[in-house]
Amino acid sequence: MSLWSKPATELAAAVRGGEVSALEVVDSHLARIDEVNPRLNAVTQLLADRARAAARDTDRRRAAGERLGPLAGVPFTVKECTPIAGVATTFGTPRFRDHVATDDAVPVARLRAAGAIPIGHSNLPTLILAGMHTRSELYGDTYNPWDRRRTPGGTSGGDGVAVAAGMAPLGLGNDSGGSVRIPASFCGVAALDPTTGRFPADQRLIGPDDPGPASQVLVTDGPLARTVADLRLAYETLAGTDPRDPRAVPVPLYGEPLAAPVRVAVVADPGGHGVHPTVRRAVETAADALRDAGYDVQEVPDVPRLDEALDTYHRLTGTEFAPNWPAVRQLLGEGGDRFIELTMRSSPPVDGPGLIRLLGTWMNIRRSWAEFLHAYPLLLGPVFTEPPVEPGLESRDQAGRDRVASAMRLCSVTSFVGVPSVAVPTGLAADGLPTGVQLVGRAFREDLCLAAAQAVEDRLGTLAPIDPRP
Repeated sequence: MSLWSKPATELAAAVRGGEVSALEVVDSHLARIDEVNPRLNAVTQLLADRARAAARDTDRRRAAGERLGPLAGVPFTVKECTPIAGVATTFGTPRFRDHVATDDAVPVARLRAAGAIPIGHSNLPTLILAGMHTRSELYGDTYNPWDRRRTPGGTSGGDGVAVAAGMAPLGLGNDSGGSVRIPASFCGVAALDPTTGRFPADQRLIGPDDPGPASQVLVTDGPLARTVADLRLAYETLAGTDPRDPRAVPVPLYGEPLAAPVRVAVVADPGGHGVHPTVRRAVETAADALRDAGYDVQEVPDVPRLDEALDTYHRLTGTEFAPNWPAVRQLLGEGGDRFIELTMRSSPPVDGPGLIRLLGTWMNIRRSWAEFLHAYPLLLGPVFTEPPVEPGLESRDQAGRDRVASAMRLCSVTSFVGVPSVAVPTGLAADGLPTGVQLVGRAFREDLCLAAAQAVEDRLGTLAPIDPRP
């Protein structure tokens, strides 16, 4: 079994135990990238020399008897919007080709401190704004390894593809409405979107000023992996407080055990807007797996206030974004502005008093969700209510944008209310494409989501790594 095909937990244990060198691990993944990335275009800036140097340092420290971290020697990819010291943070646009980071982003520094090794930046939609499909002006399209005619999702699509195809066992993306969960589901891997405030970060991506409240609260860093155990290891590494992020909360990683059986609410069609039969079957399959694991699984009519939450989400973000839009759209390249333009047309910005009302509604919706999750500690539902769609559907026209926005509605709402979620595969559909679901939990109960996802994985298995299909 090639080293590139092994999960992060096994690789780190083997490096710590001296069974394999960190350099061998990195070289195996570099060879895999050389083999498959030309067909997939997931890794954008390969950090081969840096990664080998870090691996040699790990091997020196192990030989000297130093205690290595829990992710010793594990390669990981980093989304093009997340800084790696000494490397350009391009956001996928030529304008930032030379925007070299002086420091690691907080999550990069945490993974590196645990022994993990950045092996490359990964592709994203231009400026994280050009749509759900991973296509950037600077690097072009990233391809789904299961079917090149289907999008790998986004906006962390480069990481989803890299993890699925064996280029790295871990990817570091971020999520404000499905950006780690959708590529995980479309590529057949797992992902964690944490509670707002669980992982520290610094949202000052360009310049010294912080963004507005929506950007501060909605965006969370999140790992992608092929196994839930690897997600758990990344979760334990990334969580905690940091002086660079006053929002990060010192909450225990694992909460008090709940009385068995733990209740799980099932909603296959959030809001009643329709769900593809393949996606409904995936939710039913996961529900059966959880019942077999001893959970109290109950279908419920719906999630709280979905349509109101979606409208508030889009109006709030659009209002915050509108003043900078004329300048930002110039950075997106030809056609790159269509998705945001279509979104703002659907949810136009509001005035000052309207913004105050939106902020009050936001809190009220969060309260409704807290009450719902008090009754049901876990929610099982779809990541995307359709199978993987064609690349760029959301930017084609208003109907395409609205269709994609509707399909990702449960991701958008759960990001909006700030609760954790784990996306986990459920198998293959009749057409050979991966299927998956998400398990949503109470605030700061990622442990409940991970335990339930592990129960699903134990019964349904994993899907990756895979060799790219034609």
